[in-house]
Amino acid sequence: MKRLLSILFITLASFVMNGQTGSKKEELVWFTDLMKANEAATKENKPIFAFFTGSDWCVWCRKLQQDVFAKTDFIKWAKANVVLMELDFPRGKQQAPEVVQQNNQLQQLFGVKGYPTIWLFNMKKDDATGKYNINSLGSLGYPQGAVQGKEEVKFLEDGNLLLKQQPTGK
Repeated sequence: MKRLLSILFITLASFVMNGQTGSKKEELVWFTDLMKANEAATKENKPIFAFFTGSDWCVWCRKLQQDVFAKTDFIKWAKANVVLMELDFPRGKQQAPEVVQQNNQLQQLFGVKGYPTIWLFNMKKDDATGKYNINSLGSLGYPQGAVQGKEEVKFLEDGNLLLKQQPTGK
């Protein structure tokens, strides 16, 4: 019982300390549903940033998340410029059949052969056919040639080059 109370006290103290420092890290919103991502992208007039990953097995995907996506500069850039979407291809966890189907279709559409791969694109519904047209701006991966410890700088430079290809007014 004493041990349980000690653990409870330490946990409670940790919450209080974190609350006092105000060190809550900003979280990014990652969509997993293409239609919801497109709805947000249309509303915000931003392209979709589709991150193709193998979350539970891809070492380079985790490295990209740690070296780039977790950095403050990326978080600010992403919030200002794109709508984030994760297309996961896990080996050890189950996904809903509709998510698997959607992710496989997008993987085929963009010709993704390796992970991590990121595609920036816009979608627009053709009112006459009811189908969506996709305008890809280009792709990114782990930033090659980046200075170690500054991978986010190279990644954001590459990302900004792709954003320049976005047509005005989407």
